[in-house]
Amino acid sequence: MVARYNPQEIEKKWQQKWADDRLYEVSEDESRPKWYALTMFPYTSGDLHIGHWYAMAPSDVHARFKRMQGYNVLHPMGFDAFGLPAENAAIKRGVHPFKWTMQNIDNMRRQLKSIGAIYDWSREVITCLPDYYKWTQWFFLKLYEHGLAYRGKAPVNWCPTCQTVLANEQVVDGFCERCHSAVSQRDLEQWFFKITKYADELMAHNTIDWPERIKIMQKNWVGKSVGTEISFALDHPAVDDKEIKVFTTRPDTIFGVTFMVLAPEHPLVSKLTAPEKKTEVSEYIKRSQRQTEIERLATDKEKDGVFIGSYVVNRLNNEKVPIWVADYVLLSYGTGAVMAVPAHDERDFAFAKKYKLPIRVVIAPPDWQGKELAEAYIEDGTMVNSGQFNGLPSKQGIEAVSDFLEEKGWGGRAVSYRLRDWLISRQRYWGAPIPMIYCPKCGIVPVPEKDLPVLLPEDAEFKPSGESPLKYNEKFINTTCPRCGEAAKRETDTMDTFMCSSWYFLRYASPSYDTAPFDSDKVKHWLPVDLYTGGAEHAVMHLLYARFFIKALRDMGLVGFGEPFSRLFNQGIIIAEKQKMSKSRGNVITPDEYVSELGADTVRAYLMFVAPWEQGGEWNDSGISGISRWLNRLWKLVLAEYHPSDRVSPETSKKAERELARITHQTIRRVSEDLERLRLNTMIAALMELTNYLTKASERGEVSQPAQKEAIDSLLRLLAPTTPHLAEELWQKTGHSYSIHNQRWPGWDKELARDEEITLVIQINGKLRDRITVPASITEEEAKKVALTREKIKAYLEGKKVSQIIYVPGRLVNLVVR
Repeated sequence: MVARYNPQEIEKKWQQKWADDRLYEVSEDESRPKWYALTMFPYTSGDLHIGHWYAMAPSDVHARFKRMQGYNVLHPMGFDAFGLPAENAAIKRGVHPFKWTMQNIDNMRRQLKSIGAIYDWSREVITCLPDYYKWTQWFFLKLYEHGLAYRGKAPVNWCPTCQTVLANEQVVDGFCERCHSAVSQRDLEQWFFKITKYADELMAHNTIDWPERIKIMQKNWVGKSVGTEISFALDHPAVDDKEIKVFTTRPDTIFGVTFMVLAPEHPLVSKLTAPEKKTEVSEYIKRSQRQTEIERLATDKEKDGVFIGSYVVNRLNNEKVPIWVADYVLLSYGTGAVMAVPAHDERDFAFAKKYKLPIRVVIAPPDWQGKELAEAYIEDGTMVNSGQFNGLPSKQGIEAVSDFLEEKGWGGRAVSYRLRDWLISRQRYWGAPIPMIYCPKCGIVPVPEKDLPVLLPEDAEFKPSGESPLKYNEKFINTTCPRCGEAAKRETDTMDTFMCSSWYFLRYASPSYDTAPFDSDKVKHWLPVDLYTGGAEHAVMHLLYARFFIKALRDMGLVGFGEPFSRLFNQGIIIAEKQKMSKSRGNVITPDEYVSELGADTVRAYLMFVAPWEQGGEWNDSGISGISRWLNRLWKLVLAEYHPSDRVSPETSKKAERELARITHQTIRRVSEDLERLRLNTMIAALMELTNYLTKASERGEVSQPAQKEAIDSLLRLLAPTTPHLAEELWQKTGHSYSIHNQRWPGWDKELARDEEITLVIQINGKLRDRITVPASITEEEAKKVALTREKIKAYLEGKKVSQIIYVPGRLVNLVVR
């Protein structure tokens, strides 16, 4: 009688054995091809939910598969440990962020180990430890040395509850993504990284295998626009400036300008505002500062503004153009000034209608009779009311006007970007301190490398207001200038935590290296990452920042490659009760209870099977129960004594063994191809089908013991990446030496795996008209003949002539008819 499958006992045993034997610890090995498989490391929130497992277990399956293929696989794990939640917890619970974070890490490490992954725990990285953030600070200094880090005043997103600056990406519909408080605008001195220097490179993805939607999101975020910069003449006694420049992609509409709009933050607004308009303009600017950029740019927001009482001159027609201030223009995009052409821009049209400003058509729609437009015409057309340019098509007009502006010195072709420099200052405690010193005599002075790390003070006092305790810690703030030795002050801002995650994948190559952030030889061996997996929500944050970081390090000569992740795969999400999991909804699925009841292998297999990995799906208890039943059947199949039937003829046995070999080799091919393409749900389906086939074959007793054992051995090796504990136990119990995870991945015989029948699609002019099952060995002539003689096809061809027949071997016949 077969002993009962006890996953808890088996998994605990093998996890301990693998750890004791250091089975998954990895070192550089030039004799084998390397494979660096990385899953985005988790934030230290305290508990892993099933969504974390959905990110991590499938990526482990693929890493195990590559290991069995003969690759030297690096698959490390660590913790993204700085950030606001730890500091907020310190305020609410009265516990220091370090203690709270490390307690969470202990729990999450325990949960991660229960997955049974091949993580090399000797390479663990924790970003809040001084031996890590020392090098985060070192990188800041390198960026500063190379002119890529600078301090500047700029309008920022301010969360009044968190008392910190938020990046644009951290503002969701006008609210802080962390605490959901309304976000306002504030001018502060901040530290920035010059990511805009790499704008064009960040739009290029031609050397990496990434999902198309991520590439599109990054290109849109960078937002490159090719256009023309145009100078409007300014003559005002309060300013020395003699012009205001605008950027436009439609210089052909220059004669349609009837007003100009400045951003509320534009430095000229206060100087150009007429005395009688100052109160009205000041009140408008205050209102705009209470809105986020997202709110200001919302398409459904009614556009409003105030005339400031001054004018510029359109040099091309010498018209005076009134200047308005309006919050739909941003200082950080283009020049902060917009030439308004209401006839040919929807926002300008609505604004002009509201304030009864002139609307002049200068691009005529087809068949335009000179009538007033009911809405803005934004398409191409013919230039009218445009002086010497009348009659030119729009595209020619763009070039002609640009040429004219360049000849006159009134403007010229230019490029503008939506991307802004990366704001990295945070007014928080729990982050890597920015290693800069402010000296009354010497100005801004970098902390010398020998003095790194600048340590966070342990005696921080956390205030209910949420303000950074660093601002009030005299021992931290007060220091001496490394240049002149006089009394000086430390920077009290810490770095955006995305700084920590912009280089952690480099640290895994040599996590204990203490003379540099990484061992260059080991980084050269392992990097770039071969497969990076994680959520698509990081497209314009972490993934963009990491790409910038590597390009900057490449230009400094610190690394020899320009892209951190060769291939990117984004998994979907697991939902529960038809909603995204959240604590507030009470629908969070924790893996611990399922692991303790059904085993980690069952959870792993169910997560592969529930849905295509890139799509995600809904957690269902009946679904995981089905996986549990399958694994129990498999356990019994492998361990039950097999006795061939003595009533089967040699001919029947030979035929059955050939069919078993065919099914086995087809399954090896299917599972291998599915794993390569990360089609994990169909991979599990193939394993189930082979299990069912072997079960029935064993019941019939038609194949010999060696044939049955060979098929079972192949099944176990195919199972090993998905259910590593179960496969290890069954491998040992069937007489094999330890460990199945050191076995080579099974190969398949192409002839044996070849399908005996295929489905041939028949099309007429590219449209599906019929399907037919035919022998896989069918020739082109036979396929064409079959297609033409089908009664269904004959009906479509009646009265028509077949001019061409296109045959795609093994797939389709397309009849081109006239």
